[in-house]
Amino acid sequence: MDPDARTRAALEEHWRASERGDTEAEHAIYAADAILDYPQSGERFRGRATISAQRGGHPARRHFTVRRITGGGGLWVSECVITYDDAPSHSVSIMEFAGGRVVHETQYFADAFGAPEWRAALAEPMPGRNITGA
Repeated sequence: MDPDARTRAALEEHWRASERGDTEAEHAIYAADAILDYPQSGERFRGRATISAQRGGHPARRHFTVRRITGGGGLWVSECVITYDDAPSHSVSIMEFAGGRVVHETQYFADAFGAPEWRAALAEPMPGRNITGA
């Protein structure tokens, strides 16, 4: 298996493990000294154990839907919807790899918003989605 196929398979397993709540498998993708940044809150988490602890301590029920994984070499992007207690949050996860492990992840979150009426004639629904009004 080529390196990009191995990385994609590892990412797919990471998100499947996240969905099933398997903390050990979810965090196996990270290097021991990995860094996770949340730019919107200004937080940085250093080390696989710390990253795992902050996610494992989340009080909400979480559900993960992967929309797309793209990348190559040392840089990969996952677009997901992470649902916390039935409230969806759109997420973009940018992962930098070295030695087959994530060494740096930056994760952005955004709430859903309704489409304004003035764009209705220009837009079409994304595949598998419905357009919601503002």
